[in-house]
Amino acid sequence: MLKIAVIILLLVATVALPFALRPKQEAVTRADDTLVIITPHNEAIRHEFGRAFTRWYKERTGRTAMIDWRLIGGTSEIARYINGEYAASFENHWVNTLHKKWSNEVLTAFANGRLPADSSAEAKEARATFLASNVGSGLDLFWGGGAYDFSSQAQAGRIVNSGIIKLHPEWFTDAVIPRTFAGEEYWDKEGRWVGTVLSSFGIISNGDALRRLGVAKEPSRWEDLKDVQLFGEVALADPTKSGSINKAFENVVQQQMQKRLLELQAANPAAPAAEIEKQAVREGWVTGLRLLQAIGANARYFTDSAQKVPVDVAAGDCAAGMCIDFYGRQQQEAVRRRGGDDRMSYVTPAGGAVASVDPIALMRGAPHRDSAVAFIEFTLTMEGQKLWNLKAGAPGGPEYFALRRLPVRKDFYEIPGVGTLRSDPEELPYASQERLIYRPQWTGRLFRELAFVVRVMCLDTQPELKKAWSALADAGMPSEALAVFEDVSAVDYDIAGGRIKAALASKNKVDEINLANELGNRFRRQYMRAAELAEKGSDVAGLPACDCLDHSGFIGGAKE
Repeated sequence: MLKIAVIILLLVATVALPFALRPKQEAVTRADDTLVIITPHNEAIRHEFGRAFTRWYKERTGRTAMIDWRLIGGTSEIARYINGEYAASFENHWVNTLHKKWSNEVLTAFANGRLPADSSAEAKEARATFLASNVGSGLDLFWGGGAYDFSSQAQAGRIVNSGIIKLHPEWFTDAVIPRTFAGEEYWDKEGRWVGTVLSSFGIISNGDALRRLGVAKEPSRWEDLKDVQLFGEVALADPTKSGSINKAFENVVQQQMQKRLLELQAANPAAPAAEIEKQAVREGWVTGLRLLQAIGANARYFTDSAQKVPVDVAAGDCAAGMCIDFYGRQQQEAVRRRGGDDRMSYVTPAGGAVASVDPIALMRGAPHRDSAVAFIEFTLTMEGQKLWNLKAGAPGGPEYFALRRLPVRKDFYEIPGVGTLRSDPEELPYASQERLIYRPQWTGRLFRELAFVVRVMCLDTQPELKKAWSALADAGMPSEALAVFEDVSAVDYDIAGGRIKAALASKNKVDEINLANELGNRFRRQYMRAAELAEKGSDVAGLPACDCLDHSGFIGGAKE
């Protein structure tokens, strides 16, 4: 009987312990105002901002507030959810309120921010009706993600001007929150979204795992992740599932373009600037893809969740990985908090990543507009900004979690004595001299196309990719085999902006599927050929050419 009682007590303790140890939360049995926010932000951010906002809101308005957090995944999943909700809501408005006939043309036109001028009258009416409506999704705010995701929603008309710029014009200046910085937009000129915090990308690594592999130096440049000693030890996220990691890949490519531009300018100072830039962009695209290809060949996996990368590196399942800066810093913080272990390292590659913003936006038809605008305002006050990078327990800082993120407001970094209170006092995003300048005209229009290229080049072909890379490493990287492996002519800059862009934009999804299969098969043959050459020795002469390298326009005997 005693044994049974002990077992029951242990079971009760197991269930109760997580609740007993969780951070204290203020109970809200009934709130005057409610706020619905969809976000990819983690629990630490939700806890600290939820706690601080409700107190600030009570002090400012005398009313209580409750936040209803909607959590469905990363920004890509959120975008699909938002798009579906607005499609259903507008269909209900169109059919049941306006008593009009629903059609596929109305569905594709109502949220099309680039509706052609020669569209039908029905399509134009659907678009105009949506923009004039208060059709909603049940959501008040979209918070967190990248500027690309918010620009897409703004173009579609699903997010609207919150009025925050008019409410606080003193914040939206070069001295506080600049309109652009290092080529990145920090807020929408029409007020539809504003950046609340900075995000960058870098490399997280596990010192114990690196020593196990015999890697003497922690990786600090993107190029370090192609080291064959890291074969099967690099954690990566799927860029078609995570817009944030695709932004990191875009940074890799942009850095190679910028490097090539500087090289060409130094070698040809009298050459026309436009021609030099055109050449640098195309050659940098190729170099960047080859670097991503090699890093992908070292990958242990491509996960659907970008948050998995730092967790697995911390556990030693992977030695290094590419991740968002705050995921890396927060994991480093978590390891230190548990046992004071310094095995975790996070570094932003010098000149290899640009600081972009995580925006916030008011949804069209927001059911709780006033409290939603108040939340936007709070995130940009100094009270809200301090939560991002002050130490846990510091005056004005977070209560329990050190968020380890960088505020968007310039004047935060100028507060007297703030350095001693910060979690990352060495991080000064507006003061860095070695900086990547993001040029949206280079790759901005190819953001989705880049993710597709990485998919067919690395994800769909991973077994063949890794086998070829291993064979190349064992053979000492023979030049002929390496040239076959690195051939990215099928996805060069012009093809990405032409044939690939057209397939991804096609209304017929079969076009994208067919192209993915075609390119995937090409890269598979290419990798198998590279492995064959490597296994037969370096620079083997007299071997028949691989049809996958035929640049005449034929692939495997079929015309492209």
